[in-house]
Amino acid sequence: MGLIKEPENIDFTVLDKPWTDEERREFSAYIKMRKEKQKKRERAKPSTSHEEVIL
Repeated sequence: MGLIKEPENIDFTVLDKPWTDEERREFSAYIKMRKEKQKKRERAKPSTSHEEVIL
């Protein structure tokens, strides 16, 4: 991702409005879903260790 340069004599500002309770719940649910997907991917990765089986 690149940077956005401000044109001369123009200032960019970000308006920060408070989140509603519904927006917070939706965001929390999204984060929880992403973490669960990440855990599933990590468990599905094949093991890179080479263990010898001694009989």
